[in-house]
Amino acid sequence: MVELGKFERKEFKSSSLQDGHTKMEEAPTHLNSFLKKEGLTFHRKRKWELDNYPIMLWWSPLTGETGRLGQCGADACFFTINRTYLRHHMTKAFLFYGTDFNIDSLPLPRKAHHDWALFHEESPKNNYKLFHKPVITLFNYTATFSRHSHLPLTTQYLESIEVLKSLRYLVPLQSKNKLRKRLAPLVYVQSDCDPPSDRDSYVRELMAYIEVDSYGECIRNKDLPQQLKNPASMDADGFYRIIAQYKFILAFENAVCDDYITEKFWRPLKLGIVPVYYGSPSITDWLPSNKSAILVSEFSHPRELASYIRRLDSDDRLYEAYIEWKLKGEISNQRLLTALRERKWGVQDVNQDNYIDAFECMVCTKVWDNIRLQEKGLPPKRWKAEDTHLSCPKPTVFAFSPLRAPPLRSLREMWISSFEQSKKEAQALRWLVDRNQNFSSQEFWGLVFKD
Repeated sequence: MVELGKFERKEFKSSSLQDGHTKMEEAPTHLNSFLKKEGLTFHRKRKWELDNYPIMLWWSPLTGETGRLGQCGADACFFTINRTYLRHHMTKAFLFYGTDFNIDSLPLPRKAHHDWALFHEESPKNNYKLFHKPVITLFNYTATFSRHSHLPLTTQYLESIEVLKSLRYLVPLQSKNKLRKRLAPLVYVQSDCDPPSDRDSYVRELMAYIEVDSYGECIRNKDLPQQLKNPASMDADGFYRIIAQYKFILAFENAVCDDYITEKFWRPLKLGIVPVYYGSPSITDWLPSNKSAILVSEFSHPRELASYIRRLDSDDRLYEAYIEWKLKGEISNQRLLTALRERKWGVQDVNQDNYIDAFECMVCTKVWDNIRLQEKGLPPKRWKAEDTHLSCPKPTVFAFSPLRAPPLRSLREMWISSFEQSKKEAQALRWLVDRNQNFSSQEFWGLVFKD
C-alpha cells in the first residue's frame, strides 16, 4: 500500500519541465533559489543557551538547518531539523513542509504547548490529505497559496509590479503578425502530462479547431533548441525570447483551486503575451486589469474559444485591448497592488526575507506572544487553521469526443480515485492524531479501508 502523495511524487520523478520545478526528494527549485537568513549556529559549549529560546523543530525538513538561532524582529528562536529536540522542554512548535507530510512518524503524543505549523505552496497532487478539513485543521498556523492562510503565498511567483509593467521582452504586434507566417497563434509548454486539471484533454480538443505550437513532453509537435530542453531553462532569457514571439499562450494550471496561481499565469503577463487561462476560479481577483487574460471558463466548448482567439488574431484593435494595460504600465487591480505592497516577504530579492524566513518568523513571533501572555498570568492565544486555508474541489475530466481522447485514461481518472481515497486517509489520520498516541501504518490503513 502506498500513501497517496508519495506515489504521485514518484510517478513524475523523471518528468522534465514539471511545472517549472522539481517536486520530489529535493525542494522545488523556486525554493532552492532563496538565500537563507543568516543566523548563529550553535556549538556544544553553547547548548545551555537553548533554555533562553523557543525551539522550532522542522519535522518534515525543508531548510536543512541542523541548528540556527534566527532573529525575528525583537524575538529569536532556535530552528532545527534535529529530532532529538522532540522532548526538549523549550520545543514549542513543529514545522511541516506539506509535500513531505506523511503518516510514517508524527510528533506524538502532542503536548498542549506544541503548535503545528504547515508550509505548503504546492499543488494538491503532491499531498491530497492536506486538502481536507480533518487534516488541515490539525495545524495552528499555515502558509499556503490561499489568501485565507495566516501567511498567504498567493503571489509567490510574482516578483513585483515592476516586472509586470516591464517592456523588456515585449515583441511589437506588427512583428508578431509577421511571425504568424511560421508560428501558430497559440503556444503550449507542458511536460507534466495529464494532471488533476485534465488540461491536456482540453488542449487536444482545442487543437482540432485552431493551430497550437506545443513544446515539452505533452502533445509535443514542436521542439525547443537543445540547450532549452532542461526544466531549469524555463526562466532562461532564450526561452523567454522564443515564447514572447507568440500572441497567445495556453496557461493551464495542473489543479483547479482558488488562489492556486503559478508562473504559468504570471510569466506570459511579464513577457507581453495574452494568457488563455484555466485554473484558479478566483483568478479575476488577481488580474492586473479587467482585460489582461482570456478565461477558458467563459467559453462553453473549445471550439468557441478557438473562434474567439481567431477573431482577436485577425483584428489588431481587439488584440491590443488585452495588452493596453502593459503598454501604458497601468495596474488597476487594487487587491493585487495591496497584496504585493503588504506581503512580508520578497521573491528573488536579497533585500527582503524570503517566504520561508517569513513563515519561520511568523511562528516564532506567535510563540513568543504566548510566552509573554503566560508570563503575565494570562492564557495563551490559540490559533487554528480553517478548511479555507487549503481547499480544492474534487478533480474532474473533460467529456470530449472519444475519437480525440487519449488512448489511456487511467492516469487522468486516477486523480479522482486519489481524491476519494485521500478523504478516507484524512479522516483516519485525524482520528489517530486526536487519540494522541503513536500509531502504526497497519492501524492507519486498517481505518482507511474499514468496511
